[in-house]
Amino acid sequence: MALVPCQVLRAAILLSYFSILCNYKAIDMPAHQTYGGSWKFLTFIDLVIQAVFFGICVLTDLSSLLTRGNDSQEQERQLKKLISLRDWMMAVLAFPVGVFVVTMFWSIYIYDRELVYPKLLDNFIPAWLNHGMHTTVLPFVLIEMRTTHHQYPSRSCGLAAVCTFAVGYILWVCWIHHVTGVWVYPLLEHLSPGVKIIFFAAVTIIINIFYLVGEVLNNYIWDTQK
Repeated sequence: MALVPCQVLRAAILLSYFSILCNYKAIDMPAHQTYGGSWKFLTFIDLVIQAVFFGICVLTDLSSLLTRGNDSQEQERQLKKLISLRDWMMAVLAFPVGVFVVTMFWSIYIYDRELVYPKLLDNFIPAWLNHGMHTTVLPFVLIEMRTTHHQYPSRSCGLAAVCTFAVGYILWVCWIHHVTGVWVYPLLEHLSPGVKIIFFAAVTIIINIFYLVGEVLNNYIWDTQK
């Protein structure tokens, strides 16, 4: 796909994330006023990750256009740093976390929505915003993967970074429960301590699997093995 259409596409996706974030933060929900605020929800953290990622993509595109035909080595180095940051975020955060949020949310929602998204939330969050947070993330990140080749880090470094994120969020959820006595997600209220440990371990494994899926998909699309 040509560079300019890609730029327009990324800019449109970035603007859509800004719109989703602004509308979500404008909602007067009791959960936003409790300890941790919106930052206790992985969905919100993922939205921020996606917005930052596509912001870096747009910045990279603009820098690429500005440095085109320019012989400045310093600008070239800065552009390479931006590209490296963009690729790292795609590999470690944008793809695995985005895919995890979409698949886990809708899997649990279909089984029993009260465990992850109680009907009470329909009074605060419109359907379009729910899909903006939990559905469009997947096609957006797949479009980005299809239109741009991303250089993945070494597998050990990538998996270590993904594990660090997953364990960090799990510890954050446990800390919120320690402070407030309430689990962020209703699902956790129904699990015994032993099952919670198994659940958290499974979550960490799943997000690592999504990292590997992203790496394989990226290689398949761009045929980097050849």
